[in-house]
Amino acid sequence: MSTLSNAPLISPDDPTRFSNREISWLAFNERVLDEAYNQQHPLLERLRFLSISASNLDEFLMVRVAGLKGLVRAGVVSESQEGMTPSQQLEAIMDRMAHLVLRQQNSWHLIQDLLREAGISVVEPQDLDPDEARWLETYFLEQVFPVLTPLAVDPAHPFPFIPNLAMTMCLSMVTEKKGETKHGLVPFPTQMKRFVRLPGSPIRFMRLEELIGMHMDRLFPGVQIGEVGYCRVIRDSDIEIEEEAEDLVREFQAALKRRRKGSVIHLAVSKGMSDTMRAFLMSRLGVGEQDVFQTGDLLGLVDTKELITDDRPDLNFNPFFPRFPQRIKDFGGDSFAAIRAKDIIVHHPYESFDVVIDFLRQAARDPDVVAIKQTLYRTSEGSPIVDALIEAAEAGKNVTAMVELKARFDEAANIGFARDMERAGVHVVFGFIELKTHAKATLVVRREAGRLRSYVHFGTGNYHPITAKIYTDLSFFTCDPGMARDASRAFNYMTGYADPEGLEHVAVAPHSLRHRLTELIEREATNAREGRPAGIWAKMNSLVDGRIIDSLYAASRAGVPIDLVVRGICCLKPGIPGLSENIRVKSIVGRFLEHARIVCFANGRELPSRRAEVFISSADWMPRNLNRRVELLVPILNRTVHRQVLNQIMIANLKDAAQSWILGPDGQYHRVMAEPGSFSAHSYFMNNPSLSGRGSSLKKQRTPSLVLDTDQAPWALVEKEGDEARGPGLAVEPAS
Repeated sequence: MSTLSNAPLISPDDPTRFSNREISWLAFNERVLDEAYNQQHPLLERLRFLSISASNLDEFLMVRVAGLKGLVRAGVVSESQEGMTPSQQLEAIMDRMAHLVLRQQNSWHLIQDLLREAGISVVEPQDLDPDEARWLETYFLEQVFPVLTPLAVDPAHPFPFIPNLAMTMCLSMVTEKKGETKHGLVPFPTQMKRFVRLPGSPIRFMRLEELIGMHMDRLFPGVQIGEVGYCRVIRDSDIEIEEEAEDLVREFQAALKRRRKGSVIHLAVSKGMSDTMRAFLMSRLGVGEQDVFQTGDLLGLVDTKELITDDRPDLNFNPFFPRFPQRIKDFGGDSFAAIRAKDIIVHHPYESFDVVIDFLRQAARDPDVVAIKQTLYRTSEGSPIVDALIEAAEAGKNVTAMVELKARFDEAANIGFARDMERAGVHVVFGFIELKTHAKATLVVRREAGRLRSYVHFGTGNYHPITAKIYTDLSFFTCDPGMARDASRAFNYMTGYADPEGLEHVAVAPHSLRHRLTELIEREATNAREGRPAGIWAKMNSLVDGRIIDSLYAASRAGVPIDLVVRGICCLKPGIPGLSENIRVKSIVGRFLEHARIVCFANGRELPSRRAEVFISSADWMPRNLNRRVELLVPILNRTVHRQVLNQIMIANLKDAAQSWILGPDGQYHRVMAEPGSFSAHSYFMNNPSLSGRGSSLKKQRTPSLVLDTDQAPWALVEKEGDEARGPGLAVEPAS
């Protein structure tokens, strides 16, 4: 943590005790972009990080910036929790974003040069040999020209609608017959690749705009072309739904159509575009000067992902093949038998998401299964999860799918597969109008020995086989009767609006999750004040909620040591004397996207301890998750699973130095200056199987776990093997 003597003094009721949510998000995207500069990554993976940072920024503009601009237009001047009005936030965002966009362009130039040295080139027209030029002409005439629509803009030809995220060529032209100067547009088809790969070797690409520019005479014959530039628009893509909408699906279908025509909130124009052309575009698109960004040589950096080719495995990460849990193999692939024997936790992507798919397929095909209930927030196209639910319904089982229509940018897909399931006989429920159902749970009811037994899957991530290959998440399987009863109550709440009363273990937002978290944080503060051991370790994607942050500040003032691993937004300021000097915050950004939510409380013992209380959750600590979403907080009661989550996963995250950033009291992040070979949580889990999923393989090889060595300096972490120390191992002190 940063030196306390250099940290500013902030009182517990000063608004500046919080960082701004939007600026913190931009800081996260800067960390993503920094991976594009990371020379430890293969070159095409660096390019992937650049594309991801560009995609992230597009979504940020479409949703967060669009929302703030809407508040400004409405005259809203109320302040956020850190004391900024919407207009002040927009000003700060634009200043920070200008620097980010410049770094993205610089990264592209750097990577493009390195790619050329490595044998992958993005060529200009003058770089083509005669054979390549002929091939491109044929490609243009057969694949591009038929779908292009050159447009003149004048009183007889009104300015066209430009789709969200679409690239458009903008030009001025003089007709030979009348000598009139007009503006012209060539919208790029959104289905067409931005980079055209030339045949042969070495690997060479040409940008679509260059290809079109080479054949302007085909598009505007008999016209003298003057200025040529490019623009890319971003539209307001948030959706608002009337709370009294009688038919939620119909309302969402209408909202999706409105989204496609949302107002332009950001106009990116190519470098060197004239003031005249800019003014023309601004007037026709209805944007002000503050909405216009003049970028570098390449608009739409998200498209650079098209250059990532499988032809050069040496420039990509080494392939990683997740393991299937041995525990289930020990039972001949029978998921139910394995879960009956003992609770299981599966750590994705290091362990295959196929275990979740197989669990559902087995349930669909098992004649003894009578009912399946599942939440679906996001899933993949052609999802095997959806296929399994359809198969189960067609086999006569009682199947209920809780589909969330408000999963941003997946609304249309969710409507589509919901209709497919309904046709197969699945009971599809679309949830609450005023709440998002973000919980990840499956309940399978099976007839065994004349009675019913319930099996439950609780997850921290979506039922999405594609993202499960790159997101770190947890899948927890149990048939504990109390957990099953809680899952049933939660589903009854989601499908029938029955308040989830009488819960034995699980907390449900928006009813009890906030209260449970606050209660546990306050208990640690009480333990610290009374001289008992105390501590909080937590891992999440975002920490925004002011009330939870104030509870953590109060615990820090009481002497509770708190370590937080927050991948993205963090509005808490650590290391401030008299406020948060006992709080440390780090962020891990690397090969996999940290997504699991875990929280551990010392419970009167030194962390880590078997007596600690450990939970997994679908919820980040944000107002939306705690107040406006259905979320679950699930305790880990099984000893083996408890040990894996606390002594492996949490400590590995705290121990990581290879991909970690430390948050300072000033809200700025500083990368841990790791030495070659420094501990990497991602590498550790790629090479060490799960503790709870090892099954019979544990007899052949002990699973190394990571535990806290309290005999060393405070918070020093050492690597040990199994449950007992095997020598001093690795000692790593978190950056201070």
